[in-house]
Amino acid sequence: MRTVIIGGTGHVGTYLTPRLVEAGHEVICVSRQQREPYQPHAAWQLVQRVHLDRAAEEQAGVFGQRIRDMQPDIVIDMICFTLDSAKHLVEALRGQVRHFLHCGTIWAHGHSERVPTTEDQPRRPFGEYGIQKAAIEDFLLGEARRGDFPATVLMPGHIVGPGWNILNPQGNFNPQVFSRIARGEELALPNFGLETVHHVHADDVAQAFMGAIMHWSAAVGESFHTVSPQALSLRGYAEAVYAWFGQQPKLAFLPWEEWRKTVSGDEAAATWDHIAHSPNCSIDKARRLIGYQPRYTSLQGVFEAVEWLIARKMIEAG
Repeated sequence: MRTVIIGGTGHVGTYLTPRLVEAGHEVICVSRQQREPYQPHAAWQLVQRVHLDRAAEEQAGVFGQRIRDMQPDIVIDMICFTLDSAKHLVEALRGQVRHFLHCGTIWAHGHSERVPTTEDQPRRPFGEYGIQKAAIEDFLLGEARRGDFPATVLMPGHIVGPGWNILNPQGNFNPQVFSRIARGEELALPNFGLETVHHVHADDVAQAFMGAIMHWSAAVGESFHTVSPQALSLRGYAEAVYAWFGQQPKLAFLPWEEWRKTVSGDEAAATWDHIAHSPNCSIDKARRLIGYQPRYTSLQGVFEAVEWLIARKMIEAG
C-alpha cells in the first residue's frame, strides 16, 4: 500500500519507515526540514522524501489537501499536537484512506490511579501537551467508532534509543546525572524515589504501529499503550544504573521543596512533570489485539542509549 508518514525521520520514524519499506509499502516521508534519520538504513533509498512546513501549510489551510493529493492508502501522523491540527487533517482525508494512525502519549491519562493503567481508564490529563493529546485521541476514536474515519491511536511512553538524550533517574534530561553515577557520586532523588517512569525503545513503538496496520480490524477505533513490559521507580532506575557502571548505589532522598533547589529550574520542571504523572501502563491490550511483543525492557533500552551517549562524550564514563 501507499503509506504517507508525517514526521518519518524522528525517533520512531527512524525505525518505522524502514519497517514499512521492508513490508512492501510504497513510502512517502513528509518532514519539515531535510534531516537524516537517527540510524542509517538502506531502505531509505526507496523512500520518497517530501518537505512541508506543517504549521505554515495549516495556517494557509492546505496541509490536509497536500497529504490527500499524495493518494495514500495509509497515513501515519507522528507529529500532531493540537486538536485543530487533527481536525484539519481528518476533514481532508475522510473517505480517502484505509487507515489513519496517530502517535498519542501515555501523558493523556494524567496522574496514575490504578496501576498498571489500562487504556479504558478515565482520562484526567493536565498540562497543555497531555490535554491536547487526550482531546485528539477522544476526537479520533469517536470518529472511528461512528464509522466515519478509520483511526487508531498508539500511546508511547518515554522514548529511548541511540541518537538523542534520554530521561534520567532523576526524571529529567540532564545527561550529567549518568556521569555522576558513573563516578560513584551521591545522587539525590525527590521524596523516597518511588515515583515511576515508563520507557520504551523507539523500535518497539515502530513494531506496535506495524502490528496495528497488520491487525486493521482489531485496531481501528482503539488506542494502545506502547511501552516496555514494566515501569521503573526512580530509585530502582538509579540503582540499576549504578550497578551497570560497577558502582555501589549512593542515594539521598529529599522532600520535593528541598530537592528542587538542588537542580536548575528547567530540570525541576521536567522532574515534576514526570513524577506528577508517575506512569505505569499495561500492554495487555496491545499484546492481545495487535501482537505487540516489545524486544526491550526499560533498562535495555536505556543502556543502549547510554552507550551511544558515552561514545559521543555526552556522558563521562571514566
